[in-house]
Amino acid sequence: MMGRLAAAALVASVALAAPGARAAVVQTAADAGAAHGRVLVMPFDNVAREGRIFWMSEASAVLLTDDLRALGVDAIPRDERRGALEHLQVSQVTMLTDATIIRIGQVLGAATVIVGSLELDGDALAIRARSIALDTGRILANVTESTPIAQVFAAFERLARKLSPPSEVTTDAILRQNPPLPAFEDYVKGLVAETPATAVSYLRAALALHPAFDRARLALWEVYTDLAQHRQALAAVQAIDAGSAVHREAAFRAGLSQIWLELYDDAFATYSALAAENPAATVMNNLGVVQARRGGGREAGTPAYFFTKAADADPADPDYFFNLGYAYWLARDMPSAVYWLREAVRRQPGDGEAHYVLGAAIAAGGGSPGESIREKELARRLSSTFEEWDKRPAGDPVPSRLERLELAIEAPPRTAVLAEQRNQSNLVQFYLERGRRLFDLENDRDALVELNRALFLSPYQAEAQLLLGRIRLRSGQVDEAIDAFKISIWSAETSAAHVALGEAYLEAADPAAARREAERALAMSPESDDAKRLLDRAVP
Repeated sequence: MMGRLAAAALVASVALAAPGARAAVVQTAADAGAAHGRVLVMPFDNVAREGRIFWMSEASAVLLTDDLRALGVDAIPRDERRGALEHLQVSQVTMLTDATIIRIGQVLGAATVIVGSLELDGDALAIRARSIALDTGRILANVTESTPIAQVFAAFERLARKLSPPSEVTTDAILRQNPPLPAFEDYVKGLVAETPATAVSYLRAALALHPAFDRARLALWEVYTDLAQHRQALAAVQAIDAGSAVHREAAFRAGLSQIWLELYDDAFATYSALAAENPAATVMNNLGVVQARRGGGREAGTPAYFFTKAADADPADPDYFFNLGYAYWLARDMPSAVYWLREAVRRQPGDGEAHYVLGAAIAAGGGSPGESIREKELARRLSSTFEEWDKRPAGDPVPSRLERLELAIEAPPRTAVLAEQRNQSNLVQFYLERGRRLFDLENDRDALVELNRALFLSPYQAEAQLLLGRIRLRSGQVDEAIDAFKISIWSAETSAAHVALGEAYLEAADPAAARREAERALAMSPESDDAKRLLDRAVP
């Protein structure tokens, strides 16, 4: 399998790397440190499907990832790997093809993937691993270990050193992080168990063997949370001492359980303590959710205050901007709600909830009816859920408790989202170019089809809105044209858009507004002949 993976990675790299990439070449183990960036460790293949070591497939990925991280390598944690599998809708219990493994690595932003195999001969476990650069398909290291199962921790520590740059971290320091092997075996069996009851049984067995095994408590929290047994989940993580290496993660999860149990005062205290240590964006976001749901006032901080702190700390996360806009919606501050919800859909155009709440806020704030209708229509195209929202009372058009929680104290890198956004951006440009050509040919009907496709993917694409406005103006739909030009200017202010808006104001018999647009266009582009002509025509 590993040889095929290297070949497949090389084929994939032809489209991704510079022309002329060489065929995969096996390097010495010392060259393993040549690769930089994130490292994805996949569960090793149990070649003979040996029942005694079925748990070692997942254990190999967990152990090797832990050891690499201890040695300073940016190895991708298990939760992120699982998240990528869910994102790609890939089963975690099936054998993965080489192409799927490569795709998982790309989604996670990995530079290197490590794959391997396990074979049992009596009591001896043969472990083989290959480290492969995803961009070129080059095999960076091809290493093996043979060990009695009882000494598997030491074997994976040696493997990790062969697969990583030299480190001053001692072997003893790495091995000390491991629990007794029987407890670790039960822990892994709990991670891969097919039923929640089996998972709980194995995780509790691991804790019975090693009560200080706090990672098993975190795993137990996940199982209970999936079952909506939030009191049991809370008890699992509250048993983790303040001195534990995972105490901060445990406290964060305790806060989540308290929110789901509607113990809002407790949750506020939990997250306030975490914020005092380190006001991470995830913590500030969840404080905002607590305040929104318990009706917290200014004395402890409004929801918008905390969501603003989260958005300031991580301005790339659209959920923080949605929460901020939604908080202002709840506060009936419609101008602020509209502003921040637009920021949310600018960052995540496919966010149906943001589009719908934005449409409701525009309508409630006395904004353009056409824009409000358009935003809600975008939401309905994204999901049939919003057809049910349409049936809500006119005075209460948006459901409660839409605030978005962070589920982990360290938000994973947004590599999957960024990859999707890049692909979407390319598609938007494709539709935009076709719409531009059809507009120039005055084929407005077909141009509208292409522009609407672009705007479905990116509602605030400035040039698409500008072309849409020009088509509306050309067909006599002056009010709709003005709305489109305003959105274009809000998305990316240009002299041309101000001139177009001024022309629309002239058509609407508002020369004073047209003159303002002409003056703004000239301030941006003093040599613009179009702006000068508009100014001459815009006589009050």
